[in-house]
Amino acid sequence: MSFRDLRTFTEMMRALGYPRLISVENFKIPNFTLVAEILIWLVKRYEPQMDIPTDVDTESDRIFCIKAVAQFMATKAHIKLNTKRLYQADGYAVKEMLKITSVLYSAMKTKQMNLDDRPEEDKSKFRFDLGSRVSDLKAARQLASEVTSNGASLYDLLGKEVDLREMRTAAIARPLEINETEKVLRAAIKDVLESVEKTKDMLTNVMSDETSLEAKIEKKKQELERNQKRLQTLQSVRSGQHSWMNMRRSRKILKSSTTFMWRSSGTSPSWSLSWKNITDWSRRGLRRLKTH
Repeated sequence: MSFRDLRTFTEMMRALGYPRLISVENFKIPNFTLVAEILIWLVKRYEPQMDIPTDVDTESDRIFCIKAVAQFMATKAHIKLNTKRLYQADGYAVKEMLKITSVLYSAMKTKQMNLDDRPEEDKSKFRFDLGSRVSDLKAARQLASEVTSNGASLYDLLGKEVDLREMRTAAIARPLEINETEKVLRAAIKDVLESVEKTKDMLTNVMSDETSLEAKIEKKKQELERNQKRLQTLQSVRSGQHSWMNMRRSRKILKSSTTFMWRSSGTSPSWSLSWKNITDWSRRGLRRLKTH
């Protein structure tokens, strides 16, 4: 066993957090108590729930302890240990224990490197995720208030349990009469049947109302169609009558304007007048009629 291995072992144990100070001089002579204590601590560090016997007073207890540690490391950590060297409890035992400490030390260093190498983006993302859960925080506060109120109401109800227990016990202990029970059940059945009949009547009324409404809607549609046809007829008749009245009125205006011009000129009507003169006279007559 070299001095370098001893120093490496002591440094690894110190880094892993072993509570006792280990010196290189401790393994110059066999020290089974220290070896057993280190082995049990390493097993607990690897699996906290593992139960290893700590009694190493007799030879059989020491053998049982070494075998338990070796079997655990072989099955859980896949580390093969030499039980004879461990039992020697000297420098060769340190070489076997160094196998366990190397695994634990490398795992610890890997975890530290992962924590140190985490990018800032993940941290900012984590903060952003926390900020986006404001609604969840509000919901949690609301649930906390509801839990408090429900707990207070539950406490009040439990305070009434003493009186309610007596009433419940009396109700349970009271013998049931068959006639009274039958009467209550018949009354309940009658109420249910009445409610069913009422529901059926309501459904029938709804169907009749629906039929009457459909008939009214159809009647209103027919009236609307008739009124639309009548409106179209009236519009066509009114447009024709309006055009006839305009034509008749224009004739009267033309005739009156011509007569007025003849009278104003003091001449008799003559058929030799030009169409242009008649048109001018008619326009003048229309202007005068509009002013009057």
